Amino acid sequence: MPSPQQARAQASAITSGRTAPAAEAAPTSRLRELFDGPRLSPGQRRIAQYLIEHITEAAFLSITELADRVGVSQPSVTRFAAAVGFSGYPALREKLQSIALSSLAGGPGEENRANELQAAVDAEIENLENLRRDLADPDRVIHVGRELSRSTPLTVLGLRISVSLAEYFGYAARRIHPDVRLVTRGGSVAYDALLQAREAGGDWVLAFAMPRHSQETLHAVRVARGAGLKVALVTDLALGPLADEADVTFATGTGSRLVFDSYAAPGVLAAALLQAMTDADPERTQARLEKYEQLSEQHQFFLRD
Repeated sequence: MPSPQQARAQASAITSGRTAPAAEAAPTSRLRELFDGPRLSPGQRRIAQYLIEHITEAAFLSITELADRVGVSQPSVTRFAAAVGFSGYPALREKLQSIALSSLAGGPGEENRANELQAAVDAEIENLENLRRDLADPDRVIHVGRELSRSTPLTVLGLRISVSLAEYFGYAARRIHPDVRLVTRGGSVAYDALLQAREAGGDWVLAFAMPRHSQETLHAVRVARGAGLKVALVTDLALGPLADEADVTFATGTGSRLVFDSYAAPGVLAAALLQAMTDADPERTQARLEKYEQLSEQHQFFLRD
Protein backbone atom coordinates (compact mmCIF):
# COMPACT_ATOMS: atom_id res chain seq x y z
CA MET A 1 0.00 0.00 0.00
CA PRO A 2 1.60 3.35 -1.00
CA SER A 3 2.06 6.07 1.58
CA PRO A 4 -0.23 9.13 1.35
CA GLN A 5 2.67 11.13 -0.11
CA GLN A 6 3.35 8.50 -2.75
CA ALA A 7 -0.33 8.24 -3.59
CA ARG A 8 -0.61 12.01 -4.08
CA ALA A 9 2.41 11.99 -6.36
CA GLN A 10 1.03 9.08 -8.37
CA ALA A 11 -2.41 10.64 -8.66
CA SER A 12 -1.04 13.88 -10.11
CA ALA A 13 1.72 12.35 -12.21
CA ILE A 14 1.93 13.06 -15.92
CA THR A 15 0.84 10.03 -17.90
CA SER A 16 2.68 8.61 -20.88
CA GLY A 17 2.24 10.40 -24.18
CA ARG A 18 1.57 7.16 -26.00
CA THR A 19 -1.92 6.79 -27.39
CA ALA A 20 -4.04 4.57 -25.20
CA PRO A 21 -5.72 1.49 -26.63
CA ALA A 22 -9.00 2.26 -28.32
CA ALA A 23 -11.02 0.29 -25.78
CA GLU A 24 -9.81 2.55 -22.95
CA ALA A 25 -10.11 5.92 -24.70
CA ALA A 26 -13.89 6.30 -24.79
CA PRO A 27 -14.37 5.67 -21.03
CA THR A 28 -11.58 8.14 -20.32
CA SER A 29 -13.37 10.78 -22.36
CA ARG A 30 -16.59 10.07 -20.50
CA LEU A 31 -14.81 10.61 -17.19
CA ARG A 32 -13.28 13.87 -18.38
CA GLU A 33 -16.69 15.08 -19.43
CA LEU A 34 -18.04 14.11 -16.01
CA PHE A 35 -15.28 15.88 -14.07
CA ASP A 36 -14.53 18.92 -16.25
CA GLY A 37 -17.73 20.86 -15.58
CA PRO A 38 -17.57 21.53 -11.82
CA ARG A 39 -14.99 23.76 -10.18
CA LEU A 40 -12.87 21.28 -8.23
CA SER A 41 -10.35 21.99 -5.50
CA PRO A 42 -6.76 20.73 -5.95
CA GLY A 43 -7.49 17.75 -3.69
CA GLN A 44 -10.63 16.90 -5.66
CA ARG A 45 -8.67 17.12 -8.89
CA ARG A 46 -6.25 14.51 -7.52
CA ILE A 47 -9.19 12.20 -6.97
CA ALA A 48 -10.49 12.87 -10.49
CA GLN A 49 -7.05 12.29 -11.99
CA TYR A 50 -6.65 8.99 -10.14
CA LEU A 51 -10.06 7.78 -11.35
CA ILE A 52 -9.25 8.74 -14.93
CA GLU A 53 -5.94 6.92 -14.89
CA HIS A 54 -7.11 3.81 -12.99
CA ILE A 55 -10.77 3.51 -13.90
CA THR A 56 -10.94 -0.26 -14.34
CA GLU A 57 -9.55 -0.82 -10.84
CA ALA A 58 -10.70 2.32 -9.02
CA ALA A 59 -14.38 1.82 -9.90
CA PHE A 60 -14.52 -1.19 -7.58
CA LEU A 61 -12.73 0.30 -4.58
CA SER A 62 -14.47 1.09 -1.33
CA ILE A 63 -14.46 4.69 -0.16
CA THR A 64 -11.73 3.80 2.36
CA GLU A 65 -9.56 2.16 -0.30
CA LEU A 66 -9.96 5.06 -2.73
CA ALA A 67 -9.12 7.62 -0.05
CA ASP A 68 -5.98 5.65 0.86
CA ARG A 69 -4.88 5.31 -2.77
CA VAL A 70 -5.20 9.04 -3.45
CA GLY A 71 -3.95 10.16 -0.05
CA VAL A 72 -7.06 12.07 1.04
CA SER A 73 -9.68 11.63 3.76
CA GLN A 74 -12.93 9.73 3.35
CA PRO A 75 -14.97 12.95 3.79
CA SER A 76 -12.95 14.42 0.92
CA VAL A 77 -14.12 11.57 -1.33
CA THR A 78 -17.71 12.16 -0.24
CA ARG A 79 -17.42 15.89 -0.99
CA PHE A 80 -15.90 15.06 -4.38
CA ALA A 81 -18.87 12.85 -5.23
CA ALA A 82 -21.24 15.68 -4.35
CA ALA A 83 -19.16 18.20 -6.33
CA VAL A 84 -19.50 16.16 -9.53
CA GLY A 85 -23.26 15.79 -9.10
CA PHE A 86 -23.91 12.59 -7.14
CA SER A 87 -25.81 11.99 -3.91
CA GLY A 88 -22.82 10.24 -2.39
CA TYR A 89 -19.93 7.91 -3.10
CA PRO A 90 -22.12 4.81 -3.71
CA ALA A 91 -23.96 6.61 -6.53
CA LEU A 92 -20.68 7.79 -8.02
CA ARG A 93 -19.16 4.30 -7.78
CA GLU A 94 -22.16 2.83 -9.59
CA LYS A 95 -21.55 5.26 -12.44
CA LEU A 96 -17.83 4.50 -12.45
CA GLN A 97 -18.49 0.79 -12.58
CA SER A 98 -20.72 1.12 -15.63
CA ILE A 99 -17.97 3.09 -17.37
CA ALA A 100 -15.31 0.59 -16.31
CA LEU A 101 -17.35 -2.38 -17.49
CA SER A 102 -17.83 -0.77 -20.91
CA SER A 103 -14.05 -0.42 -21.07
CA LEU A 104 -13.52 -4.08 -20.20
CA ALA A 105 -16.12 -5.04 -22.80
CA GLY A 106 -14.13 -3.23 -25.48
CA GLY A 107 -16.47 -0.33 -26.21
CA PRO A 108 -15.80 2.12 -29.04
CA GLY A 109 -12.74 4.29 -28.63
CA GLU A 110 -11.12 7.45 -29.89
CA GLU A 111 -7.98 7.63 -31.98
CA ASN A 112 -4.99 9.83 -31.17
CA ARG A 113 -6.11 10.69 -27.66
CA ALA A 114 -4.15 13.58 -26.22
CA ASN A 115 -2.11 13.02 -23.11
CA GLU A 116 -2.84 15.03 -19.95
CA LEU A 117 -0.41 17.84 -20.76
CA GLN A 118 -1.81 18.21 -24.27
CA ALA A 119 -5.33 18.24 -22.88
CA ALA A 120 -4.33 21.03 -20.49
CA VAL A 121 -2.89 23.05 -23.36
CA ASP A 122 -6.03 22.42 -25.42
CA ALA A 123 -8.15 23.79 -22.58
CA GLU A 124 -5.99 26.91 -22.38
CA ILE A 125 -6.23 27.40 -26.14
CA GLU A 126 -10.00 27.37 -25.75
CA ASN A 127 -9.71 29.99 -22.98
CA LEU A 128 -7.59 32.17 -25.25
CA GLU A 129 -10.05 31.77 -28.11
CA ASN A 130 -12.87 32.88 -25.82
CA LEU A 131 -10.80 35.88 -24.73
CA ARG A 132 -10.12 36.75 -28.36
CA ARG A 133 -13.86 36.85 -29.00
CA ASP A 134 -14.39 39.01 -25.94
CA LEU A 135 -11.78 41.49 -27.20
CA ALA A 136 -13.52 41.89 -30.56
CA ASP A 137 -14.89 45.08 -28.99
CA PRO A 138 -11.90 46.58 -27.12
CA ASP A 139 -13.72 49.66 -25.81
CA ARG A 140 -13.95 48.43 -22.20
CA VAL A 141 -10.26 47.58 -22.06
CA ILE A 142 -9.37 50.94 -23.59
CA HIS A 143 -11.59 52.81 -21.14
CA VAL A 144 -10.29 51.00 -18.05
CA GLY A 145 -6.69 51.34 -19.24
CA ARG A 146 -7.23 55.09 -19.51
CA GLU A 147 -8.68 55.23 -15.99
CA LEU A 148 -5.83 53.17 -14.53
CA SER A 149 -3.32 55.41 -16.26
CA ARG A 150 -4.87 58.52 -14.70
CA SER A 151 -5.05 57.11 -11.16
CA THR A 152 -2.07 58.33 -9.13
CA PRO A 153 -1.25 56.32 -7.19
CA LEU A 154 -2.47 53.15 -8.93
CA THR A 155 -2.97 50.20 -6.58
CA VAL A 156 -2.63 46.62 -7.80
CA LEU A 157 -4.09 43.94 -5.53
CA GLY A 158 -3.43 40.20 -5.67
CA LEU A 159 -3.53 37.83 -2.71
CA ARG A 160 -2.57 34.17 -2.32
CA ILE A 161 -2.43 32.42 -5.72
CA SER A 162 -3.14 35.73 -7.50
CA VAL A 163 0.12 37.30 -6.30
CA SER A 164 2.00 36.26 -9.44
CA LEU A 165 -0.40 38.07 -11.79
CA ALA A 166 -0.43 41.19 -9.61
CA GLU A 167 3.39 41.25 -9.45
CA TYR A 168 3.67 40.86 -13.22
CA PHE A 169 1.26 43.73 -13.80
CA GLY A 170 2.86 45.91 -11.14
CA TYR A 171 6.38 45.32 -12.45
CA ALA A 172 5.41 46.31 -15.99
CA ALA A 173 3.13 49.18 -14.95
CA ARG A 174 5.98 50.84 -13.04
CA ARG A 175 7.80 51.31 -16.35
CA ILE A 176 4.99 53.54 -17.66
CA HIS A 177 3.27 54.93 -14.51
CA PRO A 178 4.87 57.16 -11.86
CA ASP A 179 3.30 55.61 -8.74
CA VAL A 180 2.22 51.95 -8.68
CA ARG A 181 1.54 50.36 -5.29
CA LEU A 182 1.45 46.59 -5.05
CA VAL A 183 -0.66 44.91 -2.34
CA THR A 184 0.03 41.20 -1.90
CA ARG A 185 -0.70 40.75 1.83
CA GLY A 186 -4.22 40.62 3.19
CA GLY A 187 -5.79 41.72 6.42
CA SER A 188 -4.91 45.02 8.08
CA VAL A 189 -1.79 45.39 5.92
CA ALA A 190 -3.97 45.52 2.81
CA TYR A 191 -6.43 47.85 4.50
CA ASP A 192 -3.66 50.30 5.44
CA ALA A 193 -2.26 50.31 1.90
CA LEU A 194 -5.68 50.86 0.31
CA LEU A 195 -6.64 53.68 2.66
CA GLN A 196 -3.27 55.39 2.17
CA ALA A 197 -3.59 55.09 -1.60
CA ARG A 198 -6.96 56.84 -1.47
CA GLU A 199 -5.63 59.56 0.85
CA ALA A 200 -2.75 60.12 -1.59
CA GLY A 201 -5.22 60.82 -4.40
CA GLY A 202 -5.65 57.39 -6.00
CA ASP A 203 -8.90 56.63 -7.77
CA TRP A 204 -8.59 52.99 -8.91
CA VAL A 205 -7.53 49.54 -7.75
CA LEU A 206 -6.83 46.73 -10.20
CA ALA A 207 -7.58 43.47 -8.39
CA PHE A 208 -6.71 39.93 -9.52
CA ALA A 209 -8.80 37.11 -8.05
CA MET A 210 -8.10 33.62 -9.34
CA PRO A 211 -9.58 30.40 -7.91
CA ARG A 212 -9.85 29.63 -5.11
CA HIS A 213 -11.34 33.00 -4.25
CA SER A 214 -10.32 34.12 -0.79
CA GLN A 215 -12.27 35.92 1.89
CA GLU A 216 -9.27 38.23 2.23
CA THR A 217 -9.68 39.45 -1.34
CA LEU A 218 -13.39 40.08 -0.89
CA HIS A 219 -12.78 42.02 2.32
CA ALA A 220 -10.00 44.07 0.70
CA VAL A 221 -12.20 44.95 -2.28
CA ARG A 222 -14.96 46.06 0.11
CA VAL A 223 -12.49 48.23 2.03
CA ALA A 224 -11.34 49.80 -1.23
CA ARG A 225 -14.90 50.57 -2.26
CA GLY A 226 -15.70 51.92 1.19
CA ALA A 227 -12.72 54.26 0.98
CA GLY A 228 -13.95 55.67 -2.32
CA LEU A 229 -11.68 53.73 -4.67
CA LYS A 230 -13.08 52.18 -7.83
CA VAL A 231 -12.23 48.54 -8.50
CA ALA A 232 -11.41 46.85 -11.81
CA LEU A 233 -11.46 43.08 -11.27
CA VAL A 234 -9.73 40.39 -13.33
CA THR A 235 -11.18 37.00 -12.38
CA ASP A 236 -12.65 33.80 -13.80
CA LEU A 237 -16.31 34.40 -12.89
CA ALA A 238 -18.57 37.15 -14.17
CA LEU A 239 -21.00 36.53 -11.29
CA GLY A 240 -20.51 36.17 -7.56
CA PRO A 241 -19.59 38.19 -4.48
CA LEU A 242 -16.35 39.61 -5.91
CA ALA A 243 -17.94 40.68 -9.19
CA ASP A 244 -20.82 42.22 -7.25
CA GLU A 245 -18.37 44.51 -5.43
CA ALA A 246 -16.33 45.55 -8.50
CA ASP A 247 -17.04 48.56 -10.71
CA VAL A 248 -15.75 46.70 -13.79
CA THR A 249 -15.19 42.95 -14.13
CA PHE A 250 -13.12 41.17 -16.76
CA ALA A 251 -13.94 37.46 -16.59
CA THR A 252 -11.72 35.02 -18.45
CA GLY A 253 -11.12 31.29 -18.07
CA THR A 254 -8.31 29.65 -16.14
CA GLY A 255 -6.77 26.30 -16.98
CA SER A 256 -7.99 23.66 -14.53
CA ARG A 257 -6.96 20.36 -16.15
CA LEU A 258 -3.89 19.91 -13.93
CA VAL A 259 -3.64 19.81 -10.14
CA PHE A 260 -2.85 23.55 -10.05
CA ASP A 261 -4.49 26.15 -12.27
CA SER A 262 -2.73 27.89 -15.14
CA TYR A 263 -3.39 31.46 -16.23
CA ALA A 264 -2.74 31.94 -19.92
CA ALA A 265 -5.85 34.03 -20.65
CA PRO A 266 -5.66 36.22 -17.50
CA GLY A 267 -2.01 36.89 -18.35
CA VAL A 268 -2.89 38.06 -21.86
CA LEU A 269 -5.71 40.19 -20.47
CA ALA A 270 -3.28 41.81 -18.04
CA ALA A 271 -0.96 42.60 -20.94
CA ALA A 272 -3.89 44.09 -22.88
CA LEU A 273 -4.69 46.42 -19.96
CA LEU A 274 -1.02 47.44 -19.83
CA GLN A 275 -1.14 48.20 -23.55
CA ALA A 276 -4.24 50.34 -23.00
CA MET A 277 -2.40 52.24 -20.28
CA THR A 278 0.53 52.95 -22.59
CA ASP A 279 -1.83 54.17 -25.30
CA ALA A 280 -3.69 56.44 -22.88
CA ASP A 281 -0.65 58.71 -22.38
CA PRO A 282 1.86 58.01 -25.16
CA GLU A 283 4.13 60.96 -24.33
CA ARG A 284 4.55 59.93 -20.70
CA THR A 285 5.00 56.32 -21.78
CA GLN A 286 7.76 57.21 -24.24
CA ALA A 287 9.56 59.45 -21.77
CA ARG A 288 9.49 56.90 -18.97
CA LEU A 289 10.56 54.01 -21.19
CA GLU A 290 13.48 56.03 -22.58
CA LYS A 291 14.57 56.99 -19.07
CA TYR A 292 14.38 53.36 -17.95
CA GLU A 293 16.46 52.23 -20.91
CA GLN A 294 19.10 54.81 -20.02
CA LEU A 295 19.18 53.60 -16.42
CA SER A 296 19.33 49.96 -17.40
CA GLU A 297 22.24 50.69 -19.73
CA GLN A 298 24.03 52.78 -17.13
CA HIS A 299 23.73 50.17 -14.39
CA GLN A 300 23.93 47.14 -16.72
CA PHE A 301 20.65 45.58 -15.52
CA PHE A 302 20.59 43.02 -18.30
CA LEU A 303 23.02 40.62 -19.95
CA ARG A 304 24.11 41.33 -23.49
CA ASP A 305 22.86 38.52 -25.72
